[in-house]
Amino acid sequence: MSSPGEASSAFPLHVLVWNNDYRRLDEELQDQDVDQRDPRGRTLLHLAVSLGYIESAKVLLQHKADVTKENAQGWTVLHEAVSTGDPEMVQLILQHRDYQQTSMTLGGVPELLQKINETPDFYVEMKWEFTSWVPLVSRVCPSDVCRIWKSRAKLRVDITLLGFENMSWERGRRTVIFKGEDTGGWAELIEINHDEKFVTTERFEISQHMKRLTLGSMTPKRKDVERRLTSPIISTCLDTKNIAFERTTSGFWVWRTEKSEGVNGYEAKVYMANNVNVITRIRTEHLTEEEKRRYKADRNPLESFLGTVEHECGAQSTSRTTEYATINNPTDITLEEYFNPEFDLNGRDIGRPKEVTVRTQKFKATLWMSEEFPLSLMEQVTPIIDLMARTSAHFARLRDFITLEFPPGFPVKIEVPLFHVLNARITFENVNSCRTAEGASPGGAQSDAGANFEVDQSVFEIPKSYNIQDDGRNIHVQDEDNEIMQFAIQQSLLETGANKVSAGELGVHSNGEVAYSSDLNMQYQRALQESFLTRTGNSHSSSSSETSSFERDLQLAMELSVREQEEQEKQRKEKEDAELQQVLQLSLVEK
Repeated sequence: MSSPGEASSAFPLHVLVWNNDYRRLDEELQDQDVDQRDPRGRTLLHLAVSLGYIESAKVLLQHKADVTKENAQGWTVLHEAVSTGDPEMVQLILQHRDYQQTSMTLGGVPELLQKINETPDFYVEMKWEFTSWVPLVSRVCPSDVCRIWKSRAKLRVDITLLGFENMSWERGRRTVIFKGEDTGGWAELIEINHDEKFVTTERFEISQHMKRLTLGSMTPKRKDVERRLTSPIISTCLDTKNIAFERTTSGFWVWRTEKSEGVNGYEAKVYMANNVNVITRIRTEHLTEEEKRRYKADRNPLESFLGTVEHECGAQSTSRTTEYATINNPTDITLEEYFNPEFDLNGRDIGRPKEVTVRTQKFKATLWMSEEFPLSLMEQVTPIIDLMARTSAHFARLRDFITLEFPPGFPVKIEVPLFHVLNARITFENVNSCRTAEGASPGGAQSDAGANFEVDQSVFEIPKSYNIQDDGRNIHVQDEDNEIMQFAIQQSLLETGANKVSAGELGVHSNGEVAYSSDLNMQYQRALQESFLTRTGNSHSSSSSETSSFERDLQLAMELSVREQEEQEKQRKEKEDAELQQVLQLSLVEK
């Protein structure tokens, strides 16, 4: 049993932070691990932010403390900064987080280029189909075919799905070409608009680009800080601790057999991924009472139809509050109590008392695994997806899923959840069926899947008649993908109330942390945004009668959809029972 003095002496740097002795902290941090954790699971930066000590936080950030680290409860430093309600703290942490993420992204490019360069040339098509069981949503679900050419350290991706505008999906022909040096020293990004015959290029020496990257260039806008401070803190993750892949079966009763299907000429075993839970946690302790009421009013009452289980955790008890308590230590936890791992705090904690709502929804994913497919998932496809995931939220979602330990084979088809009512079905097809950009179109036959396949280098050239603008690339962020998809779903759902809600009242709902918490290195923080069905919180011009009428219409549509599912399930069971009776009768006749 350790004494209080021994417990605190084991964490001298954390004690300096606890006392906000930032000058001595600066001296003692030389050659020390700035990301070490205390017995409560907090790094030095987490502790400083939770206690509201911005002076210590600045010193730690100067010593390159990792802003993306999570504490023992799974909250990031930015989450805790927002909880303090201090605009200066939020701006400081947000600026350093963006700077560190950009640095990590650039720093990872050489390794990715090396992995890509070491694999054989190939061509493959990825067919993306977005599906939903909700009729109103399924009407706007898009599809796209990504055509991918890979040759040495060069990559080309063609897409046709661009965005959502005027109640329809905007399509066009776009190409992204990524060229890199074999050693990863430089890279060139080319974006081609085939419809406008316009090209933007950006070539940079990776090491020089990182040197030019400055902290000052990452200063967040004031409105971004304000948005975070007036919106709930939302953290979403995919719980895969108990995930299990099971073979699906077909038939009924004793005649049930393991299911296999042909996918584009390849025999594939069908698996179901069970026990996949999406957990969304929402914190509101930093909001005013008015902001909390507005958030609750904006929530859609139909979430119960989506199978979401909700659990609210109120603020922790402050019954031990004394004259020494502060806003960031409301229960007056002492230094000795905090740093003694054997002392039970009985639910007390530093920082503002947390007000947390936890929502859990179960999902099922389906895999079609083929051992005949000519490409290697880990060696050839994963590095490509990893590279694309740095700018595409949907590729990031796919990458996060394929990092799980799959059954044997290649996932020739994957169906994974993106949102609560939206799934993405990705099919790999037409391997090595096209050497040039003018070759086989989507839907062509498989050909030349061997190791001798070579991509024609003309694939990576810019057409001579196109206009070129150097260093004019528009930076695309992952959040744009999510907002486009959310807006499309929202518009579809609002169509039923179009005669009641004017076009001026519609907008993209950006529910605080949800739309901005896509940390590049944080798993499953992207694309699973809880607020996709909620109406925009920026406009409240509709009367209460109009709102209730809209909700009734939407509720009726959801109820009809649920009933339709139940009726289909009932018919399936009746059909199986009838087939079973027929088999039994035939068996008796044969005897």
